[in-house]
Amino acid sequence: MYAIVEIAGQQFKVQKDQKVFVHRLKAEAGDKLTFDRVLLVDNGGAITLGAPAIAGATITAEVVEHVKGDKVIVFRKKRRKGYKKRNGHRQSFTAITISSIQA
Repeated sequence: MYAIVEIAGQQFKVQKDQKVFVHRLKAEAGDKLTFDRVLLVDNGGAITLGAPAIAGATITAEVVEHVKGDKVIVFRKKRRKGYKKRNGHRQSFTAITISSIQA
């Protein structure tokens, strides 16, 4: 059984007991979260599709920790002009574990 759910503006394909990294959520480690914007549920081949979301379907998750992603280097250069600029960025993520899928 899997579902496609919208979390923090992005769509994720999730299954029970799966660990997912989503954009930073305002929750503490150990908190239980409920997501009701479920777009699709596949229960052993029986697909339920929402328009746009399935009414009454919820996904329960638990916040594991807050982490930072890998560093992304942004390098800009203009050839023959002597212009070089180097910048870096690390995105903040929240690691959640999917507890249950109810359709």
